[in-house]
Amino acid sequence: MEASDLLVDAFGRLPQTVNRVLTGLDADQLNHRPYPDGNSIAWLIWHLARVEDAQVSDVAGHQQVWTAEGWADRVGLPLAVEDTGYGHTSEEVARVRVQSGEVLQGYYDAVSARTIAFVSGLGPSDLDRVVDTSWDPPVTLGVRLVSSLADCLEHAGQAAYIRGMLASGGGAS
Repeated sequence: MEASDLLVDAFGRLPQTVNRVLTGLDADQLNHRPYPDGNSIAWLIWHLARVEDAQVSDVAGHQQVWTAEGWADRVGLPLAVEDTGYGHTSEEVARVRVQSGEVLQGYYDAVSARTIAFVSGLGPSDLDRVVDTSWDPPVTLGVRLVSSLADCLEHAGQAAYIRGMLASGGGAS
């Protein structure tokens, strides 16, 4: 198996997970915070999409889907356009509210398509390219992609857990 095939498979699993989390939820469920300072499903899915979009766009050398395809306007959050959710306070998390999961799914699907297109063209030597010298040791493309994928999977799992809490009545307000 080629490295690009592995990355396509790994990143390709996220849209299905995001879809399973979002499908059938209403605005109250999407925006519900399981405890006062907790993250909502809406925040978790928006954040994972923003992280993947920002990280992959940076290493691929293209504009983020968030701005290039107008998703910032469609989602319409009261946050700076460059915001990815990293380091958000409880008050900032509370600002990420959506009326339906469809807009989040649409944005994530657009990000995923861009990611898959990028990773499908990578060869083994591409993964050794240094993309960030501010760390010691410097970060390679392979490490950056795995790090982004791990973060996205973690947040997708958290969102799925909250959905399960809601379904069982354990997370009701």
